[in-house]
Amino acid sequence: MSGLFSAISTSANALDVFQSALDTIQNNVTNSSTPGYATQTLNLQAMPFQPTAGLPGGVSAGQVQSARDEYSEQSVRQQFSALGTLEQSSQSLSNIELNFNVSNDSGIPGTLNTLLQNFSAWSVTPSDSTARQSVIDSAQQLTQAFQQAAAGLAQNSSDTGLQIQQTVTQINSLSAQLQAFNVQRINGGANDAGLDAQIHSTLEQLSEYGAVTATTQPDGTVTVLLGGQTPLVIGTQQYAISASFSVPAKPPATIAGGAPPARILDSGGADITSTISQGKLAGQLDVYNNILPSVIGNAYQQGGLNQMAQSVADRVNQLLQSGNISDGPPPVPGVALFTYDAAHPAAIAQTLTLNNAITPDQLAAIDPGPPYVSNGIALQLAGLATPTSAADEINGSSYAQFYGNLAASVGSQAASAQNQMNVQQQVLAQARNLRSEASGVSLNDQAAQMLQFQKAYEAASKMVTVLDQLTQDTINMLPTP
Repeated sequence: MSGLFSAISTSANALDVFQSALDTIQNNVTNSSTPGYATQTLNLQAMPFQPTAGLPGGVSAGQVQSARDEYSEQSVRQQFSALGTLEQSSQSLSNIELNFNVSNDSGIPGTLNTLLQNFSAWSVTPSDSTARQSVIDSAQQLTQAFQQAAAGLAQNSSDTGLQIQQTVTQINSLSAQLQAFNVQRINGGANDAGLDAQIHSTLEQLSEYGAVTATTQPDGTVTVLLGGQTPLVIGTQQYAISASFSVPAKPPATIAGGAPPARILDSGGADITSTISQGKLAGQLDVYNNILPSVIGNAYQQGGLNQMAQSVADRVNQLLQSGNISDGPPPVPGVALFTYDAAHPAAIAQTLTLNNAITPDQLAAIDPGPPYVSNGIALQLAGLATPTSAADEINGSSYAQFYGNLAASVGSQAASAQNQMNVQQQVLAQARNLRSEASGVSLNDQAAQMLQFQKAYEAASKMVTVLDQLTQDTINMLPTP
């Protein structure tokens, strides 16, 4: 009888073990689409089988193990960070590109071309009031085009600054979630597959905003570093970062009134901007601190658009003021056509305006020489379209070419970011596929395992039924007292 009871106990225990295995499979199938979930496997262990020593054998359930591959996880996060950088750069550069109209009909190139054409028409009939008024009108339109472009770029800068603040907030929010998960792990959730899925899903979300490294500690908590150096989460402690928009003491500002750069500070106030090289935050910082300032300026550079506005205004004013409105006597000197805020070099395009004091009859066409040329100044102004001297150029280029180079630079960077983004999307998809092969839930594999354990369960159940019947038959064979 003791042998029958032992066999029944062994078979009943097998039923419990196989049921646990089926429950694990069911949980895998249920979470096959859950972000961050990795396949769980119940380890089965054979129990000692030595009947002569009273060891009946059987099976026992070991620990549930996760198929998660941390190398694959980190690879996905790295590729996601790279994609975040390119997505942000592509989007921001596309918005900046909208401010550059390269047609000859509108915007800065169109109004500049019109002004130069009107200078040419004026040089033919320097005393014609209509030609003079056309010069004044086209000059007014050019200043408006510069102002409009500067306003659009300033809005891009403002929007990017807001995005930086929002991204920092999002990074801190996700870090707070990871800190809370660490607390749960310490309080008994070390082997919780659902909690593990939440942690890795949150880490992947975080990697979109900044490159992070995650290390699981012996107590089950996850240590998260931004840029491989700056702690965001260690154990149950979160370390929040912040965005600063103030000019640092070093290096000192070189452009009066220029906008300050964006800096990212760690929880102790140290500048960690240089360590952020991937993710949406890196893309935003590059646009805000490098790309936009190269066009519109900041505290450290004047910006190409301001440089062009100043160069056009200075050269036109210089030529007009070197000429005479009339021979007199006495000769009447020319008047400046443009004005701007010279105290703020990074705001010249924004503040460029027509000289309100000038009237059409104050345009100086006469070059007093020697040699004296009655339309000499007007001819020189018309010649700005095809310059022959360095005084009429910017960095060796005509005004139209300089503007074209600015627009081409932004356009080239936008196209490059878009192309790289398309490639990076494929690289990320490949990394995710490799991770899925390593630790994702395969419904085919789970179905095969389920059939295997179902048959094992049925066999153990049949064994219990047979042993129960044998036990009952044995009891019935015993003599009644």
